[in-house]
Order: sequence, then C-alpha cells, then structure tokens
Amino acid sequence: MAAEPEVPRFPAPRRLIVNADDFGLNTATNEAVIRAHREGILTTASLMVNEPGFAEAVEIAREHPRLGVGLHLALLCGHSSLLPHQIPGLVNASGEFSNNPTLTGFRFFFRSSLRSQLRSEIHAQFEKFHTTGLQLDHINGHLHLHLHPSIFGILTEDAAALGIQRMRLPRDPFRLNLRLSSGRLVYRASHAVIFGLLSKRAKPVLDRLGVRYTRQVFGLLQNALVNASFIRALLPLLPPGDSELYSHPSVDDFENELNALIDPHVREQIDRLGIQLIRYQDW
Repeated sequence: MAAEPEVPRFPAPRRLIVNADDFGLNTATNEAVIRAHREGILTTASLMVNEPGFAEAVEIAREHPRLGVGLHLALLCGHSSLLPHQIPGLVNASGEFSNNPTLTGFRFFFRSSLRSQLRSEIHAQFEKFHTTGLQLDHINGHLHLHLHPSIFGILTEDAAALGIQRMRLPRDPFRLNLRLSSGRLVYRASHAVIFGLLSKRAKPVLDRLGVRYTRQVFGLLQNALVNASFIRALLPLLPPGDSELYSHPSVDDFENELNALIDPHVREQIDRLGIQLIRYQDW
C-alpha cells in the first residue's frame, strides 16, 4: 500500500500591530501619529480622552479610518473625566491624578474604599471614547495600569458593558530582548518580571471571557528607545503569530521613535520578510 503523500507544513504567518500610545496627549504627539500612519508602518493608536489633544486626535482618526484607535485608560499622570468632587480619592482639586506610580498602585490595592470611584472613572472614560463614534480597536492603560489587580478586576467584571474585546497583555520576551538591545539591565529585567507575572495572572481570565490579545508585546523593555536599529534587529526574529510593537512617537520629545516608524528601510524590510501589518480589529 502506497504511503500517503506528506502534507507540507508552513510556519504560521507573522502579523504585527504597530501602535502609538498617548494619542491625544498634545499636538506634537498627534502630528507624529498621523505621519507615522500615512508615511510609515503605524497601524493603531491608543487614545487619551482627557488630555489637551483629544478633540484634534478624534478628528484625525475620523479622517483616517484605516487607523485603528483604542482607549489608553489613564488613572495616573493625567486628568480625569469626572469632576474632582465625584472622585476625591483619585484626583486633586484640578482633576489631576497622581504622578507617583508606586504610591498610586499601593493606594488602589489597599484602599478598597476607592473601588467605586475607580469604577465610575473607568466607565466615564469608556463612555467618552464611545461618544466619539470610533470603533474601539483595543484597550490598554497608561503605564500599563490596566493590569493592576484592582483595575483589571473592574475591567474584566464589566467587560461586556464596556465593549472590551481586545486588550494589551504586555509580555516582552526577555531573552529575545537581550539579543536586540543592551544597557539598563536592571530596568529591563524588573519590568520583564513584573509584567510577566501580571500577564500570567491576567491570561486565564481573558481566555475565559474571550478577550483577544497578542502573543507578545515589544517595546515594553525599551522605554522610549524604540528606534530604527531596534526595529530592524527585531523584524527578522519576530516570532510566528500575532505580535504588537508599541512606541511613543512625537515631533518633539520622542522624535527618534517617529523617525523609526517612517524609516523607508524598516518598511522595505517588513515587505521583504512578508510580515503582515494589522490592527487589533483585523483578527
């Protein structure tokens, strides 16, 4: 009896979401986002709904429907949707969150009395996003606070009501990162451990809810150093499946990240390697 012909096995396609955080922060960031989308490889952006560039960012997004826009939930280092008297435990009299991530994290965890205020502010930011009429491409958090146990609990408990279907799970492979970059080893190792543990805790909850996430997220360990040399080193080593690369492009503070996203050599390399550029909503 003749043996059955062997079925060829092909590796899974490599698909990459290229995201800009802090969309809506200011005009400098908005200008960089639209340039990186028009001229470069940017496919999605995460919108801050309470910062000075919000209205401008919404108009940009409406004019460029191929740009996937998600919510960049901000509960520190920014402004609130609700008035200070509605959430006195979260903001000062000017409606500003704390700029201290460590203190904020401990307060959110140990002060259960803040939970109702957090839920109200989270819902208000989602509502403000939804009133734009933009499709919610994804959800993540400023400084990744969406994985804080108290915040993550609210987001997952209310996922259906909030319209959450896709969320960033910031798992940046540390061993691979060591091959791509050097220096700041303590920073990179500590962030890999912290967010690796938080992501491991979050993954089964997202799986149970059917909330989608990419297999890995690159940029977490770079901290404003997602430059052209890093991206060009990453692309040949990009694992099969769906990944996210995020950055913080602007035309002033992080111009190096904007230049990386519009570098023609980077785009040529993506095309040559057959990497598909996608948005969260495309899968």
